[in-house]
Amino acid sequence: MAANGIKANHTLDCKGLACPMPIVRTKKAMDQLDPGHVIEVEATDKGSLADIQGWAKNTGHHYLGTVHEGEVLKHYIRKASAGEAQPERKFPRIVSNEELEQVLASAGKPTILDVREPAEYAFSHIPGAKTIPLGELENRVGELSQEEDIYVVCRTGTRSDLACQLLESKGFARVHNVEPGMSGWAGASEREA
Repeated sequence: MAANGIKANHTLDCKGLACPMPIVRTKKAMDQLDPGHVIEVEATDKGSLADIQGWAKNTGHHYLGTVHEGEVLKHYIRKASAGEAQPERKFPRIVSNEELEQVLASAGKPTILDVREPAEYAFSHIPGAKTIPLGELENRVGELSQEEDIYVVCRTGTRSDLACQLLESKGFARVHNVEPGMSGWAGASEREA
């Protein structure tokens, strides 16, 4: 039993790891759990909150909640039974960083949506990109136009994949996931002053 009173069958230490590693390790650890068991994922990456929630929703696992203990986020997920689990979906419309650079070089002005955390965005982002962290996106979709092409970026393509699926479920048909995202971005970028 954890100090916060929540019982987990397995604890996974992802402290100090950045996206996508907490999700990668959680997926691997989940494979070893029995259905109905609960895993506690300890992370320090603030983006892991939206990542874990989105991933659990996407796969049928039950996101139970997150406890904040200082800088550590303790995420609790219950493994789905065979009847509850869903194969993990990937968003089908993917563009490469190079394809996005070509779009940006053309006459049009697409919407670039950066779903990373504010600190990530501040250090380096595509000029003109709109910042809405993944964890805030559901409540802020009204800030986007369904009439425009939207290219969604994050650090590696994981959070942006979840964001694209969320946007599509809200009626956005012209959404594209950019992979690998900012971790491999060689185009123009800027930093917050």
